Amino acid sequence: CLPANQERFADGRLATVQFHPSAQVVMTAGHDRSVSLFQVDGIRNPRIQSIYLESFPIYKACFSVDGEQVIATGTHHKMFFVYDMMSGSIIPVQKVRGVEERFLRSFELSPDGSFMLLTGTSGYLHLLSMKTKELISTMKVNGRCTASAFTPDSSKMYSYSKEGEVFVWDVRSRKCLHKFEDEGSLEGKCIAISKNNQYVACGSASGVVNLYTTDACLKEKHPKPVKAIMNLVTSATCVTFNPTTEILAVASRETDEAVKLV
Repeated sequence: CLPANQERFADGRLATVQFHPSAQVVMTAGHDRSVSLFQVDGIRNPRIQSIYLESFPIYKACFSVDGEQVIATGTHHKMFFVYDMMSGSIIPVQKVRGVEERFLRSFELSPDGSFMLLTGTSGYLHLLSMKTKELISTMKVNGRCTASAFTPDSSKMYSYSKEGEVFVWDVRSRKCLHKFEDEGSLEGKCIAISKNNQYVACGSASGVVNLYTTDACLKEKHPKPVKAIMNLVTSATCVTFNPTTEILAVASRETDEAVKLV
């Protein structure tokens, strides 16, 4: 296959590559301050459009669940941008009332399209309404939160702390339902929940990815992993399941070609 973005390679590092939820479109975004959309046909992969965000190197960009918006956060900014693909307008969200953070970088969107979870500093997690982009509630974990994930039904959130603890939250009540320790974790880096809600994968700074059953995670304080995946030698910075929960991809951005499929 040809490079997906061959009609416009980025000038800086790509921070995000994501397929559109329903169309044959791929988005790239990164440090060159642009978001580009390409029609993926495997032959030419023509570029649909690029938008440029002035002095805003992108940390993360993500399609909304309905595929009508792109949310983009910057590397050193309090604000974030919403690009409305229907109207073609770029809406800056200058400040979220009640959120006092120097930078807003990491975020997750709930699978039902209702919520946006912003990871703050000092363990704070801010739950926003996807519709209004206003703050619903703030939660706090012990230590520093490094990664979060929603369950497929959007009823719970898992937050992984730098100290290797995972907190399970109820989305409706925003109460902490349970907390467990990721076995052998020196520093939590990434977390993923499979689409069928059967497994939870936790990746740490040592490069080890632990795979747990969801049942064990919700009941035990020290669950035993079903499998510990040792193949990465640098920090595991990305874990993700395929839609049918048959393959787990683990990757490290700290070295070239550090991608393993399990």
